[in-house]
Amino acid sequence: MKPGIINKAIYDIDKIRKDFPILKTIVHGKPLCYLDNAATTQKPKSVIDSDVNYYSNLNSNIHRGVHFLSEASTKAYEDARIKVQKFINATSEKEIIFTRGTTESINLAAQSFGRSILEEGDEIIISTMEHHSNIVPWQLIAAEKKAVIKVIPITDKGDLIIDEYKKLLSPRTKFVSVVYVSNSLGTINDVETIITLAHEQNVPVLLDAAQAVNHLPVDVQKLDCDFLAFSGHKLYGPTGIGVLYGKSHYLESMPPYQGGGDMISKVTFEKTTFNSLPYKFEAGTSNIAGTIGLGAAIDYVNSIGIENIAIHERELLEYATEELLKINGLRIIGQSDNKCGLISFILDGIHPHDVGTFLDFEGIAIRTGHHCTQPLMDRFGIPATSRASFALYNTKQEADIIAAGIKKVIEVFK
Repeated sequence: MKPGIINKAIYDIDKIRKDFPILKTIVHGKPLCYLDNAATTQKPKSVIDSDVNYYSNLNSNIHRGVHFLSEASTKAYEDARIKVQKFINATSEKEIIFTRGTTESINLAAQSFGRSILEEGDEIIISTMEHHSNIVPWQLIAAEKKAVIKVIPITDKGDLIIDEYKKLLSPRTKFVSVVYVSNSLGTINDVETIITLAHEQNVPVLLDAAQAVNHLPVDVQKLDCDFLAFSGHKLYGPTGIGVLYGKSHYLESMPPYQGGGDMISKVTFEKTTFNSLPYKFEAGTSNIAGTIGLGAAIDYVNSIGIENIAIHERELLEYATEELLKINGLRIIGQSDNKCGLISFILDGIHPHDVGTFLDFEGIAIRTGHHCTQPLMDRFGIPATSRASFALYNTKQEADIIAAGIKKVIEVFK
């Protein structure tokens, strides 16, 4: 991320924190210091109110009714699709498919698009730092189609080795699927170069943007990615709602992922014809409240400005990194020069689970474990890390709190 100047008139951190009711929580007698945002972000009151308003005033199924409530809920649902389209700058709202989250979005791409293009001996490229949700779906389809998965290696600092990626690209490469921002390292990958190199060989690219959309501006037209997946709950929205963006010509060519209501045009016992985009991929009753809530979350993020959020989090990351590196026995895993959002660390002789449990009693919420990136942990020769991840409402004071908490951990366990 390039440094910038934050708009202090808009970015009032005290006001922002008041928008999140859960931040007033007391944990073990101490104020909550929530630093587990890579797992899920907290929700502003406007998103919570959106959920209450839907079930209080709009509750009805969509697309199928001619009565007032159905039409009102349908409009709110489709308005949310347009908000997503504008947020990531897709060409059309028809390119926005609602799913349950990043995981289902990637599975949709693998099972629908992957199955339709892969043949025996074809190759799929992923990277060492992928979340399991961007590994396992490709393994499943590769096993079915007898395709081969190739893996981009990384440096000790946590950067993808682009020269090695170039070597992996071949006439047998049919798809590239890589993470935009690593959930375990915080590395912001050079996805523009990855996409450009793939497109030179007419290979489509999917970006796992679960950890990107809440930290930095994402423009799918500028990136020229072919698919992009993200989850609402990491973008201050509800759980159980996500997005798969796809270029319309690819989506048009893909068979449906699931069958059921609303994704059809006509059904007979002899044959079914399918609905147009995007409904072809949205079988059954959708997470209507969650979708509308995602729209409310995007409204909230837009009210602050994703650029302002990126600058605030960059300043916070730099400050927290500097403070944690002062602690003897602490090692940061993932020290790319292009990072955002989080710090993964290990303490000499202390298991991450013990770190997380101790910090919880200090009111500090972090994540410990392999973060659904076991191959990445294997790359660094470690079983797990402790991970502090930041969001728009976190402060330098909270960075001081976790630094003090870690020092207490070391005192107790040493």
